[in-house]
Amino acid sequence: MHKGFIFLLIFFLSLKVSAQEFEFKKEIINYGKIKKGENGKRIFEFTNIGNAPLIIKDIKTSCDCAIPEKPKKPIMPGEKMKLIVEYDTSKLGGFSKEIIIFSNAKEAIKRIKIKGYISK
Repeated sequence: MHKGFIFLLIFFLSLKVSAQEFEFKKEIINYGKIKKGENGKRIFEFTNIGNAPLIIKDIKTSCDCAIPEKPKKPIMPGEKMKLIVEYDTSKLGGFSKEIIIFSNAKEAIKRIKIKGYISK
């Protein structure tokens, strides 16, 4: 039984050591007050701070008005990457939208946000 416990302990420690992980410069981008029809493209910058390739499997949004561009290749350890999100600025008023990233990271579901206000 003692050998089994040590084996399980080593197994779980090795999983933690080889984990992938996001580190975002900002997890919320505030557009502030912008005019209707202005450029809605913003960039989230992040780094894979793990020691194994990070694979973004899918990206969903809380609405169809924000369109993210998913990286097409694995992000290697230490590599910096940009996630581009384009918000439809044709609708007036305030907005707060969530971008949900599904990956093989230690935290398999990562949530980032955009917010702002569109005026005439």
